[in-house]
Amino acid sequence: MLFLSAGASLFASGSSMPVPAAPATRRDDVVDDYDGVRVPDPYRWLEDQNSPETRAWIKAEDDRTRGVLDGIPGRDEIRDRLTALMNVDVIGVPREEAGRYFFSRRKVGQDLPVIYVRQGLDGQDHVLIDPHPLSPDHSTSVTLQDVSKDGKLIAYGVRLGGKDEESIHLKDVDSGQDLADVLPEANYYGVAIKPDKSGFYYSRRMAKGPRVFYHAVGSDPAGDQQIFGDGLGLGDITFARLSEDGRYLLIDVLHGSAAEKTELYLQDLTAGTPVGPVVNDITARFSGDMAGDRLYIQTNWNAPNDRIFVTDLATPTQDHWREVVPESDAVIQNISAAAGRLFVNYTRNAHSLLKEFNADGSAGREIPLPSLGTTSGAAGRWTSHEVFFHFTSFADAGTIYRYTPGAGKPEMWSHVETPVKPDSFDVRQVWYSSKDGTRVPMFVVARKDVKLNGQNPTLMTAYGGFDISLTPGFSPEAAAWVESGGVFAQPNLRGGGEFGEKWHKAGMLANKQNVFDDFLAAAHWLIDNHYTNPSRFAITGQSNGGLLMGASLTQRPDLFRAVVCRYPLLDMLRYQDFLVARFWVPEYGEAANPEQFKYIAAYSPYQNVKQGTDYPAVLFVSGDGDTRVAPLHARKMTAMLQWATAADNNDGRPILLSYDTKSGHSGGRPLSKQIDELTDEISFFAWQLGTH
Repeated sequence: MLFLSAGASLFASGSSMPVPAAPATRRDDVVDDYDGVRVPDPYRWLEDQNSPETRAWIKAEDDRTRGVLDGIPGRDEIRDRLTALMNVDVIGVPREEAGRYFFSRRKVGQDLPVIYVRQGLDGQDHVLIDPHPLSPDHSTSVTLQDVSKDGKLIAYGVRLGGKDEESIHLKDVDSGQDLADVLPEANYYGVAIKPDKSGFYYSRRMAKGPRVFYHAVGSDPAGDQQIFGDGLGLGDITFARLSEDGRYLLIDVLHGSAAEKTELYLQDLTAGTPVGPVVNDITARFSGDMAGDRLYIQTNWNAPNDRIFVTDLATPTQDHWREVVPESDAVIQNISAAAGRLFVNYTRNAHSLLKEFNADGSAGREIPLPSLGTTSGAAGRWTSHEVFFHFTSFADAGTIYRYTPGAGKPEMWSHVETPVKPDSFDVRQVWYSSKDGTRVPMFVVARKDVKLNGQNPTLMTAYGGFDISLTPGFSPEAAAWVESGGVFAQPNLRGGGEFGEKWHKAGMLANKQNVFDDFLAAAHWLIDNHYTNPSRFAITGQSNGGLLMGASLTQRPDLFRAVVCRYPLLDMLRYQDFLVARFWVPEYGEAANPEQFKYIAAYSPYQNVKQGTDYPAVLFVSGDGDTRVAPLHARKMTAMLQWATAADNNDGRPILLSYDTKSGHSGGRPLSKQIDELTDEISFFAWQLGTH
């Protein structure tokens, strides 16, 4: 059954579906003054998430949305196909300690990943933590944080709903019993257990900013000793890691999520020396990986595509660094020192390339990958003999490979079986010119029998920010869309990391409009090359990609028929004042700066809605559980667009808000909730594009 194959008759019934009027929404006369520029904010009152008026408004909006989405013809068929694609056995990359393999696995029929341990490579799997009994609706999930060197103690996180915050727990692996130690719910950035299991280090976001602490097992967490962090602010992030032997503590400091500047600090715990800088006086990004007595340092310092240095942990400062992997035409995404080798994960032309080097950076060789796709890893101990890495592509839902250094070919350790026929997919990479002439790549996926007649239902997504590379990966939504005759497109916009730091900087701060121009140029290319037309064109994006959706629909509402905007940033004049958004000021800037205000105000979606404009149909998705991007953005933008489209008729193109009180930005949502959300999205698109 292909859910897009039923033809125009279902579209006719779908397009004429009655859509109830939007709830009445009060407009206030709130006006802000930005250095003499007066900017109205009529829906400021919707920022108060817990007020009775806001809660009543949320319920009315969500009830209306459910009434519309649940009545779309063909919805059950869409859900059935998504369930077949997503309700599969999924296993995570394992971590080995003392011959024990720790990993997460979600079996067919389960809602959540379960944490397992396996004794030996071919041993039996034993459940360590099953989150399903923790909440009746399966909204509580668990994550593996760290494993002790002897494989007998684990630290794990418990997350409620889609929150970023979690509590940290300890479990004795042999007995299966939890220890009494529990760190309270908060934002944690890494846990590192000492080899003797007497305690662990962790980084936690506090009221004034991040701090690194030490917790002695058996003690009250309220008395944990602060190790590092005085003077760091709310826009900073820290991570703390231990060397395999437990002698060295390495601390990363990021000045923002995709920081222009990061710092590295090191402490010799055996010698009892204070925490000292490895590098803190250079405006560039640095990250480190410890391997035996070495420290490998990845950096974009004087190398926009990154390079790698090595130094001794005993002498870590810059005057002792030696370059071992120089910059090249491919961008270094991350490094891993494992199994006595250095593994470097590159991106070249927006797809992955994995190389293995000797410890001194010599004898680099490429590890063969099955197709254009994305690798993550490699995971392994420095003193081990094996490495695991994950691979995915548009047609591969996920394969984990086990690799022995020096071997010719990785061996498959696990593979996600999905009912997809990859041979029927045509995956091509095209290049197009953006508004300023910059050449931008885009992946276009379609069935091999799709005709270029300008009538194909087309779905496009992108991200364009924070140095994040959007390389080929499996998407149940894209797979369902393509196998049903649609076209899926994924352009690699500036602001991402596909072509190094120059590409990232070309889409941040005052250059943010380049991101939107790249996306709109991709849409024009697909239309000009007869893939689709505006009446058959849908776009979707989340988080920073939700900002992209907001800017695209306000700047070029004529290009698209339907938009899904998930967990978005939309009021860019006030975003920095909520939750963890100070992390993002280095990427976007802030309105308090008069020069930055000018370019932010020019694209901020909420402030650029114009009454009477013929906007596309829009489905906003958010919820109370989003503790990363404040859901107030979706609430305020929903109200603003409903006002602008005059009684929200908009010629059958409604403005809807789907609001789940437990859904959020972070992972951990149950599979059933993920299927619900994608069913809503594809049903909405199928209805609007007439693809039933």
